[in-house]
Amino acid sequence: MATQDDVRRIAMQFPGVQAAEDGFAFSVPNRKTRNGFVWAWMERIDPKKSKVPSREVIAVSVRNLTEKELLLASDPVKFFTEPHYNGFPAVLVRLGAIAADELEDVLLEAWKCKAAALQIEEFEKS
Repeated sequence: MATQDDVRRIAMQFPGVQAAEDGFAFSVPNRKTRNGFVWAWMERIDPKKSKVPSREVIAVSVRNLTEKELLLASDPVKFFTEPHYNGFPAVLVRLGAIAADELEDVLLEAWKCKAAALQIEEFEKS
């Protein structure tokens, strides 16, 4: 079972990663922009109120929609989606259903989706 602390620890080990100052999200620079690769899923608890960040679910970037479908099919307990993410290359991950070592692999692939080629090359050499 992984936690937000695991997400933070894992995400921050990759080169160039910055944690958001105003929420639970992590990004990496690529060219002149910062690209988010993992963030808290916003859930609606009360239909009449705004969505709130979940502590149990994160959203994670994937390379493309094919990779998304493969992850979703691989384990629907760990990985899921919702209409808001239709057509968008990201999956939702239940932290309580995934081990920290598997989460590390998922976050590494998410980081690689957004990082610059040089950052990836340098990381893989180390």
